[in-house]
Amino acid sequence: MGFVLGLTGFLLLFKVVFLNHIPPEDELAPGMVVLAAILNGVLFAFVGYVTQNYVEKKRS
Repeated sequence: MGFVLGLTGFLLLFKVVFLNHIPPEDELAPGMVVLAAILNGVLFAFVGYVTQNYVEKKRS
């Protein structure tokens, strides 16, 4: 779930913040955008995993 939210959130934020300010003449490497989105998704998944483990240990 964290991976999907991180991936989607990054792509949406990238579209809103960066793509609106880049002129069409400048080419952007699509592979790098996808790679950054995947890495961001993995980061969010890891943070969610650590948070979930912390909360479960706290309850026990």
